[in-house]
Amino acid sequence: MSLIARHLEENGLPTVIMGCGRDIVEHVGVPRFLYSEFPLGNSAGKPDDADSQRETLHLALALFDAATEPRTTFQSPQRWADNDNWQYDFLNIDALTADKVAALKADFARQKQIANRLKRA
Repeated sequence: MSLIARHLEENGLPTVIMGCGRDIVEHVGVPRFLYSEFPLGNSAGKPDDADSQRETLHLALALFDAATEPRTTFQSPQRWADNDNWQYDFLNIDALTADKVAALKADFARQKQIANRLKRA
């Protein structure tokens, strides 16, 4: 997405990239970047949290006005958890019980089924 954003910008279309991998996105040099210190894959806000997702969208749109120079990064003020310990244990399979692993696998299978149904629709 970062390379596509640069291409679009070079052709007159402004972009904002939302992401959780700050080092990767900044290395590529996107024009506007909304960084959320969330686990990878959650750049649009917290799952099943409409307020978090709405705030993330608001911040991304506001970045169009706020960015006055190229390669502007804005860090979202949202927090994934009350402390930063999640960064060390987020889905660490060694720290999960067998029941939790089974539940995560079942949830993933359900999500895959939904995606496949939507693809076919």
